Amino acid sequence: MPTARIDLAYLGTDFSGWATQAGRRTVQEELEAALERVLDAPAELTVAGRTDAGVHAWGQVASVELREPAPGDLVAALNGTTGHDLVVLEAGPAADGFDARRDALSRTYCYRLATSRLPNAFERGLSLWWRHRIDRGALDACAEAIMGRHDFTAFTPTRTDHVHFEREVIRCEWRPAAWALPKLDPRLGGEAPDVWPGEMLELWIEADAFMRGMVRVLVGTMLEVAGGRRSIESLERLLDGAPREDAGDTARAQGLHLSSVRYQTAG
Repeated sequence: MPTARIDLAYLGTDFSGWATQAGRRTVQEELEAALERVLDAPAELTVAGRTDAGVHAWGQVASVELREPAPGDLVAALNGTTGHDLVVLEAGPAADGFDARRDALSRTYCYRLATSRLPNAFERGLSLWWRHRIDRGALDACAEAIMGRHDFTAFTPTRTDHVHFEREVIRCEWRPAAWALPKLDPRLGGEAPDVWPGEMLELWIEADAFMRGMVRVLVGTMLEVAGGRRSIESLERLLDGAPREDAGDTARAQGLHLSSVRYQTAG
């Protein structure tokens, strides 16, 4: 059967995550229903990374086996049937047997952290507003420690379907970022620079695979280090397979975005 690849973005606020759940609105259920309406046939999607409730995606990838080749206007047809917070970016033929999850080499997530004195209305639901102390040097040290292959048992729920807990982190860095909309600075008589150092930070993390809640627990634990409540050595010890209760809190979902998925070929 022909295989199609679908690239999509969604605002996770009103979704109960990716995976279908009875009585709840999910990305998988909405997109599969759209495919069924457009193709007049059942469709079962495989996704590169399952996102939890409230988590957003800029570059999610799904694959689906079709009974016949997809129509050329599949993008427009799907976007005409999904909600305003779910957008199909690209959709078309993929190599036979392409599997969005199995064939992925890595996934990249971005966690947005607002550190301004006052909240930003346009960032509500897109970033975590953090009013507490942040030692930027400590955050950078945490990111450096997380790089490489480690046992991340401490960073996923105790009750889990995961069997293997080692993951290879290819990239992990905190960097200044821009607001969702530019701010106005009366001293400049117009728009401020895109990036206001110290007011918005982003964690960019890429790994071969992620476990459920992994990025959010990493962020919660790093914020404890940055706030002086935990040492960097404590975080380093967690990377040797410590139990979940030894790590920090799970950061809220609204700051997390699945940025992209990397494949050997275009699929």
